[in-house]
Amino acid sequence: MAGEGERLMTAEGADSPRDLYTWFADSVRDHGDRVALETDADCLTYRELAALADALAAEILTACGGSVPRRVGLTTTPGLLTYAGYLAVLRLGATVVPLNAAFPAARIASITRAAGLDLYLADRLPEPEGPDVTVLCLSEDLLARLREGVAADLPPRAAVLPEDFAYLLFTSGSTGAPKGVPVTHRNIDAFLRYVIERYELGPGCRMAQNIGLAFDPSVFELFGAWGSGAALVVPPRRELAKPAAFVGREEITHWFSVPSVITMAHLTGNLAPDSMPSLRWSLFGGEQLTVQQATAWRAAAPQSTLENLYGPTEVTIVCTQYRLPERVEEWPRTANGTLPIGPVYPHLDHRVVDAEGRPADEGELCVRGVQRFAGYLDENDNRGRFLDDAGRPAEPAAGRHVPGEKDWYRTGDLVQVLDGGVLVHLGRIDQQVKIMGQRVEIGETEAVLREQDGIGQAAVVAVRGEDGRMRLEAAYTGPPRSAARLREALSERLPRYMVPQKFTHLAELPMNHNGKLDRRVLTEQLTAAGG
Repeated sequence: MAGEGERLMTAEGADSPRDLYTWFADSVRDHGDRVALETDADCLTYRELAALADALAAEILTACGGSVPRRVGLTTTPGLLTYAGYLAVLRLGATVVPLNAAFPAARIASITRAAGLDLYLADRLPEPEGPDVTVLCLSEDLLARLREGVAADLPPRAAVLPEDFAYLLFTSGSTGAPKGVPVTHRNIDAFLRYVIERYELGPGCRMAQNIGLAFDPSVFELFGAWGSGAALVVPPRRELAKPAAFVGREEITHWFSVPSVITMAHLTGNLAPDSMPSLRWSLFGGEQLTVQQATAWRAAAPQSTLENLYGPTEVTIVCTQYRLPERVEEWPRTANGTLPIGPVYPHLDHRVVDAEGRPADEGELCVRGVQRFAGYLDENDNRGRFLDDAGRPAEPAAGRHVPGEKDWYRTGDLVQVLDGGVLVHLGRIDQQVKIMGQRVEIGETEAVLREQDGIGQAAVVAVRGEDGRMRLEAAYTGPPRSAARLREALSERLPRYMVPQKFTHLAELPMNHNGKLDRRVLTEQLTAAGG
């Protein structure tokens, strides 16, 4: 492992970590004439994509008055300049901060302040209440000008440290505000070294780009392809629910998505048997994968190796893998009907502990190692999230809430340990849920709901619909309120997937014998009322 002060440069030995841009630059050098990016309307080689990224990097420098920015916000709206923008920011040695274009303006402004952005690469001019930061609009006019082929006047690449931030993502926070999760070049380098080899990525492979750039699995798609000389193929958004048609037409070899995609495609008749013969690898994560979902996908892509993956953003995208046996009848049957997620990556350490921090066969999964992040952007968010070797809450050093290198990250996920270190995901120890693979801290939604005028108590639960998809429902006390107005008010602060689909007025919320909210009873009440 590289030393603390060692620079990440291409000329270093093969065992030295590479910064994220160098993964791409090495493919430009080795596979310059191969396709790097395909969209609905465009197809760029590695050399052409690098030239576009360089030209955009020069525009960024101009927008910043000639100074190299430290952190740059990036729209997640798919487009040539969005993908080139990701590379341009890294080319300058800055940190990419994806800003979900579907987020309310108030949330984007909050993240902008928390991240300390120097620039925002937006697909359109922000609303008046949007971020107070310099904006460079990634317009069609800018794209046309950059594609004229004018050579970019760029300074030499600055040295990048292994512990510098490659990208910074904001996840739902239980305190009512998003939490910043910085991922270093060392973190992502270790991940890419492992997965590119494991999934046989390289020239001739075609990776689908299914996942929004505000979510970390997209980094696997982008740089799994660009770090290996493969092609990144972006499906039209309208085809996300029709994977077989897209995979078949574009001869996709590598697929990664949330399992909900299987359910949607299967229910709508868009997952016919033997409809995806080109697929070599089918990877799923972000949600529990059921036997029924995996069976439907296997029938549609019988030549594909299928793996169930798991990993929190804090441990750099993915940290466990379970490869399903070739024969469906050999698939394990678990108590909760989901397929295993383990074992943990061989270059990471893990523990399963009970509520007292003691080793257990069923309990919370804790992970440490080269992919574990170094702590949240706001140090206060680190409290209670790490354990020391004795299983005790890690004590902050010198008054700072920064985890030590050997501390264990508490994932908050409950797992069961089977033979051979295989893990089964059982659920959460807190109120975090996944909606279409996107992490939601129910406490954040509840906090915004409680702030509305006239609301007394408020609680939000996740319920599973007949289509197998999770959705949020809310209950509240106080005077009855218009559900439409509540939904509108929450939509001004929260992403759409964090806004409850239903609001139910109750005289009082159900409590258990300890005087605490009984979420099980509440869920049963709301499910019965809806059914």
